[in-house]
Amino acid sequence: MVPDTNWRRTQNIRIPLGVIHYEIEGQNVTNEAQQFDVVVIGGGPGGYAAALYGASAGLNVAIVERDKVGGTCLHRGCVPAKEFLETAHVRRTVEHSAEFGITNKGTTVDFAVSQNRKNEIVDRLFKGLSGLLKGRKVTIFAGTGRLEADGTVTVVDGADAGVIAKGANVILAAGSVPRTLPGFDVDGTIVVTSDEFLDLSALPTSAAVIGGGAIGCEFASLLADMGTTVTVLEALPAILAGCDTEVASVVGRSFKKRGIEIRTGVNITGHAPKKGSTTISIEGGDDVTVDMVVMSVGRRPRTEGLLADGTGVEINDRGFVVADGHQRTANPNVYAVGDVVANTPQLAHVGFAEAIVAIKSILGEPSVPVDYDRVPWAIYSNPEVAFCGLTEAGAKEKGYEVVVKKDPFGGNSRAQIIGDTEGVVKIVAEKRADGTAGQILGVHMAGPWVTEQLGAGYFAVNWEATAEEAAALIQPHPSLSETFGETLIALAGRGLHVG
Repeated sequence: MVPDTNWRRTQNIRIPLGVIHYEIEGQNVTNEAQQFDVVVIGGGPGGYAAALYGASAGLNVAIVERDKVGGTCLHRGCVPAKEFLETAHVRRTVEHSAEFGITNKGTTVDFAVSQNRKNEIVDRLFKGLSGLLKGRKVTIFAGTGRLEADGTVTVVDGADAGVIAKGANVILAAGSVPRTLPGFDVDGTIVVTSDEFLDLSALPTSAAVIGGGAIGCEFASLLADMGTTVTVLEALPAILAGCDTEVASVVGRSFKKRGIEIRTGVNITGHAPKKGSTTISIEGGDDVTVDMVVMSVGRRPRTEGLLADGTGVEINDRGFVVADGHQRTANPNVYAVGDVVANTPQLAHVGFAEAIVAIKSILGEPSVPVDYDRVPWAIYSNPEVAFCGLTEAGAKEKGYEVVVKKDPFGGNSRAQIIGDTEGVVKIVAEKRADGTAGQILGVHMAGPWVTEQLGAGYFAVNWEATAEEAAALIQPHPSLSETFGETLIALAGRGLHVG
């Protein structure tokens, strides 16, 4: 519990409940626990959403945050990465501007300018979030929080080291950190994770992205579109393993067309760095020599030191906090949201949803548990990917007979207008006894701006709409969303442009 080497716990005295005594340079100091309705450990998306939602309901809330509110998503993840991906999108647009009659004499990228723009966007959002929390009278303690056996939260380091916060309820929202592989020590130059990559002021000439999941594909796409030679190394048989196979194939074909080498089913045994580059060794395969290695092999929960002994909170063998559908842990007064939760997909917007469920549970209000099989996914690679619900293979594994319809973006008028026709919409529905399509089980998209188009598909899946019900929705013309609408109409049995 001692937060600093300059602090020493007073010996041989009785400590009343809720009060901690210290000696600082010979003087006794009493640090009485500050009382709150809810104490949140972690100020990332799950944590700050819980604080804002709870405060709006009249709860007295405190956040203990070791860095800055907004967490990884705002400062080292979602938001910075998408700014760089948008820079890549602008570069692609400029490179193809001659097709629209706009003369272009060459494209150069000053990545430091994009880095500065990213920092400005992050700073504005951080200030806005800080203002929201302040406006709702959320108390913020700077430092790392630890839950004690008696239910108090100790700030163990940072500017507010030694503070004791007592909440009638505690929400664990400590987030996650990037994983790496044995032997790949992160140095910020040759070997980087998303944390270091998003602080670069210049991009490498060549890079290996280790991991072909959502994050890895975003980085590979970004680097390639900015002129870097990219190799994706994935241990599994295919990239984007959680996606529908046909959607993942669209991305794979696009990557190969743009010169991105994809090597799947590989076993990486190590690397040999030298000045300015490194050579990656692959079991049974050719080595890969690159200027930079971008580690994208997932994230691990930040639960080390989060709990003192005797809290009653269960941690599973992978280090995640175990919580039920209402986000309650084995300790009935402790909840968990966000990346620390077992089985969560580690998506910021899922953390938002879990936070609302947790606060409603604390308030005793009815709440609907998050259905992880139906949450929306958005991958901002080029082409983009968006989906929710069951894949075709996943539906069959669960015992469904299915009806499937697909519609490529190639025939979409808006896609042709913007010059981006690569992609497909695929909808999976349950097959009725008469062979027609019934309840929509999954919506899967790859193509232009599909991350902005998934909303209607998400509603259809989560409201358990049938094909006919969803097909009755009118899509504007000309729009990219017409492809989703056309696929629905075909799924309902009488397609216009889709067979």
